[in-house]
Amino acid sequence: MSITTTWRQRRQAARTRRALDRALARSSSPAMRDELLTMANSSAFHTRDF
Repeated sequence: MSITTTWRQRRQAARTRRALDRALARSSSPAMRDELLTMANSSAFHTRDF
């Protein structure tokens, strides 16, 4: 894997985390927070190979 690819994945993961943080801060219901966390854990954060 090239350095550029790793850097791009890292940047994407950071962007996804920030978006998730904003969504969690906006959502008032615990069910919605659980749903957001489940979605994040199942998809975006599987790019953690660095």
